[in-house]
Amino acid sequence: MTLIQAIRHAVSLTLLVLVPLAFAQSHDPFESTNRVIYRVNDGLDQAVLRPLSVTYQTLTPDPMERGVRNFFQNIGEVRNATNNLLQGKWRATGSSSGRFLINSTVGLLGVFDVARHIGIDRQVEDFGQTLGVWGVGPGPYLVLPLLGPSNVRDSSGFLGDIWLSPLQYSQLNVLERSGLATLDGLQTRADLLGSDSLMRGDGYLVLREAYLSKRNYDVSDGKNVSDSFLDNPVGSASDEDFVDEGGFGTANEPDDNFVDESF
Repeated sequence: MTLIQAIRHAVSLTLLVLVPLAFAQSHDPFESTNRVIYRVNDGLDQAVLRPLSVTYQTLTPDPMERGVRNFFQNIGEVRNATNNLLQGKWRATGSSSGRFLINSTVGLLGVFDVARHIGIDRQVEDFGQTLGVWGVGPGPYLVLPLLGPSNVRDSSGFLGDIWLSPLQYSQLNVLERSGLATLDGLQTRADLLGSDSLMRGDGYLVLREAYLSKRNYDVSDGKNVSDSFLDNPVGSASDEDFVDEGGFGTANEPDDNFVDESF
């Protein structure tokens, strides 16, 4: 299957699932189930993923971490370029394509972000955002096992984005792909360690509102969006029942340094 065929196949399947939900509202009808999955995710994070990420960050020199992060972000430029194209953002498409070309060659497979140093910034887009631009509503809020906060539109978009990874068309075996996926996950979680302190009050609500606010901002490119989460954060210190539950951190991505480029 060629890349173009894969994109066409992913678009067709996703639209088939999402058209009935095009005008659905971003609500949380599955909150009881979502909370159960959130607690399981949080337990796994606290018991396994966070300690491993702390160890990884402690033992890995900063330049090596930066190289790992750059490598996976470079892989994500194919996704960025494709979704910018699908949204009709021609300049951003050129930027993402140029970044991939420059960093994959001069930047040694993306380990060095040469494009950034010559003024070509990242233009992060995904298929969930593309569907939103096309008018598909977010649908009900979901918490996915291991993956965390999402909604019907974005979880379907995630499946489409998987086929936009160059690693899908590489000659890597299952063990090698699993190793890269583990490294990607560790780097992503390590980059989120600084956000753990933001999880105050009801961690589930904080994460949900942060995710929904950010995705609304992403789809609209920040145009005419009032952020109710930032204006009145659920987990503020003024909450009467303050409990520091920890967790995965927010869905925010400061400086785009910890985007999970899945494959």
